[in-house]
Amino acid sequence: MRLGSRVLERVLDLDPPVTRDLVVRRDLPVPMPDGVELLADLWEPRSGGASWPVALMRSAYGRRGLVGAAGVRPLAERGYRVLIQSVRGTHGSGGVFDPARQERADGLATLDWLVGQPWCGDSVVLVGASYLGYAHWAVADQLPIQVKALIPQVTESALTLEFLRRDGLTLETPFVWGVTNAGPQPRGVLGGLLRIRRTSRALRTLPLGDADLAATGHHIGYAQDVLLHPADAPRWAGVDHRHRVGRVKVPVSSVAGWYDIFLPGRLRDFRILQEAGVPARLTVGPWVHQALTGVPFREAVEFGLPYARGARPAPRAPVRLYVTGEERWRDFDTWPPAGYPPRRLHLHQGAALSADMPAESAPDRYRYDPNDPTPAVGGIRAAGGGPVDNTGLEARRDVLTYTTPVLDRDVEVIGEVGAEIWFRSSLPYADVFVRLCDVDPRGRSVNVCDGLVGLSGADELACAAVRLWPTAHRFRRGHRVRVQVSSGAFPRYARNPGTGEPHATATRLLPADQTVHHDPEHPSAILLPVRRDPPCQGGSS
Repeated sequence: MRLGSRVLERVLDLDPPVTRDLVVRRDLPVPMPDGVELLADLWEPRSGGASWPVALMRSAYGRRGLVGAAGVRPLAERGYRVLIQSVRGTHGSGGVFDPARQERADGLATLDWLVGQPWCGDSVVLVGASYLGYAHWAVADQLPIQVKALIPQVTESALTLEFLRRDGLTLETPFVWGVTNAGPQPRGVLGGLLRIRRTSRALRTLPLGDADLAATGHHIGYAQDVLLHPADAPRWAGVDHRHRVGRVKVPVSSVAGWYDIFLPGRLRDFRILQEAGVPARLTVGPWVHQALTGVPFREAVEFGLPYARGARPAPRAPVRLYVTGEERWRDFDTWPPAGYPPRRLHLHQGAALSADMPAESAPDRYRYDPNDPTPAVGGIRAAGGGPVDNTGLEARRDVLTYTTPVLDRDVEVIGEVGAEIWFRSSLPYADVFVRLCDVDPRGRSVNVCDGLVGLSGADELACAAVRLWPTAHRFRRGHRVRVQVSSGAFPRYARNPGTGEPHATATRLLPADQTVHHDPEHPSAILLPVRRDPPCQGGSS
């Protein structure tokens, strides 16, 4: 493992470790109040680590293999003893896995057990990405005094609920996650590739409630729940831990990515922490959800270890953002930062985009066919996302684009992004998808952020308010700003069948004729938080 340790150090750009000589105590039984035992592994240095704090990780993805080598070892080599536990019903732990609904009770019991162990000491740091970080939010308001810091990464306190918005069902992420965590997985590269292909095909199944059957041969509880139960249904009781965030009593360092599926919730949680006066800092990088980066490990070492030792980390601004386009890190005091008021860029006839108000014009039209859905290209996806060339997507007849003239100066956009699209469909049910892109001097269009809203009563002309993902991006002089408008991004979002039927049971897919209006009475626009600078060429503020 020493060679693997050195390779990982280089790939993640980490400082050299304190030690590479580790021992692992496997399958430690952790009793739960109901008699179930959860298994955990303890990683520690072979010698000299008795005074090291414990980093607790509670995982739904196992404790060994890549999870141990890439997720645990870097911490265990750099000042922590790491206890990684398999949550209930996973990878040897007893009980039945019921995603997101068991982590509070089991997490509190695990903490009680941990601080009572003779090897634990008086300092614990909670570390974890995605589901692991969510498991810590479930107990964050009731931590024992031994816990000194919390470091959640690419996660949020109300996991799953963002997927279940009534105005746009996220499909790909929860479905793939449910399939992946439903039981034993195919072995080897070929088995993994076949599973990916089968899962991808399954997302086109009608009715969608049988997609898990097509992918695995049986129904999967989590996938069914996502399709059948809206966010406010009793099925999701106990999943939402937003109310715990402001009650945290320990310092928190949050790590997020601009193309992460959980970014809006992560930023919301950070705002709650700041408003509650909790010592907190935020780092947002140019990452998708599953990005391999050393930043989370560095935060665990540079932020978590000092607090665990009764000290303070080196001074740093509360908010550190990677500004894409500029391609460098910048520091701010808050999220969203001050000094970036919203600025409207209006859609115009002739595929133009400008700060000027639109003139009288006929609406633009396109036909959306859910049998040939507008595809998700890059963007906010658990895998395969991020910034990509949108040229092929923009050539489709079901995608409209609106573009500014060439910018005569840099335009910096940092904060929450929205759009107001005056829209009408030939059907009562339709989606509006809006994407912000950066077009370089060669004409290559790269996505920055996007969002979708589902409409009922879409056959009446109305303004569709679309919430895009937040961003920090600099459009360079010589580039152009582009806005896409379409009616889907499949399979990131479920296809809108156009019938109003529930996603789980719909069997008909109806094409629709869509119109986007841009005239003085219906001024469609994107709202960008732009730094207070003189306006770019093409219109006035």
